Amino acid sequence: MNKSNEINEILEKFNANRASWEDFSKFIEFDFDNLERFFEITQKVKLENFNNELKIYVPGERFPAISITGNECELHCEHCDGKYLKGMISIRDNKKLEKFLINHNKNGGVGILISGGCLSDGSVPIFNYLETIKKIKKRTNLIINAHTGLLNKETAKKLIEAKVDIISFDVNLDSEIIRNIYHLKKELEDYKKAIDLLRSYNLNIVPHVCIGLYYGNLHKELDSIKFIKESGLHPSLIVFIALIPPNKNEFKTPTSLDISKIIGITRIIFPKTEISLGCMRPRKKFREQIELNSFKAGINRIEMPSAKTLQKIKKIYPEIKFKYFSACCALPIKHESLAKTNKSEIKRYMRI
Repeated sequence: MNKSNEINEILEKFNANRASWEDFSKFIEFDFDNLERFFEITQKVKLENFNNELKIYVPGERFPAISITGNECELHCEHCDGKYLKGMISIRDNKKLEKFLINHNKNGGVGILISGGCLSDGSVPIFNYLETIKKIKKRTNLIINAHTGLLNKETAKKLIEAKVDIISFDVNLDSEIIRNIYHLKKELEDYKKAIDLLRSYNLNIVPHVCIGLYYGNLHKELDSIKFIKESGLHPSLIVFIALIPPNKNEFKTPTSLDISKIIGITRIIFPKTEISLGCMRPRKKFREQIELNSFKAGINRIEMPSAKTLQKIKKIYPEIKFKYFSACCALPIKHESLAKTNKSEIKRYMRI
């Protein structure tokens, strides 16, 4: 069978919802430029389950990211090396955190992402801040999203006691990335155990999958998706981010086709699960192509898209409806009413 016929046969399986993991793997490996037939299938699946709607998230000042470690991280991952921490608000003291959150709530804040650099064991040292979060949750309606990294039972228990709303957890089933990109002396089983631990406490886990983290190439992203499917997680939302290559020769920007292949396959595997294109992704000259193809591949959420992308989407799909929220894209549906945007926050989109 020639390549064209094999691709068409796999697409027919996608359309009939009878594709195997081997089919998905083969499709990823095919080198071809035209995904329009694939996009027809993914759009059909999305429309059947999520109507003609795209949710847009603009966190801004009402949903800031806080680093509890400042700019410090013990891992110095190849793709980050602490640069993302520099864009967060540094708060390394419980009293300062409590004061900030009380004022944030008074000033119309919606919530926060509490994050930070990792310790050498892959954990974010969040435990000592959770008593403060617990007090804040009793006094306010602020939505708390937490990056935990790998964690222990004590931290998981404290997260549920503090009523943390969202656990944004990076799912990675690639041992080479764990060793060579994250610089972690951990095994795949450690990630599986962390997910099982979070599940055992019935926390709201939002899996995050980074596309192209292996130097800009696709490499075992499908293993992560398969794990999410077979782990019993049943997530209401999956967030995809994509490598922003550091200034190192061995890294490249993942292509929009590779990104949309992974997103589209996930849409087929998880037809009723919300899928978002998160904030960490290539911008500059690749931005609009990545955003548009991701939409075609089946996302129904996106954080901080280009206005030009939304104009293109509107032109291709004139019936599309845009809904805006002042929050990160992991916002639970039950909290959407708390995160309605003000017009001043979405000026760039008002003419679409």
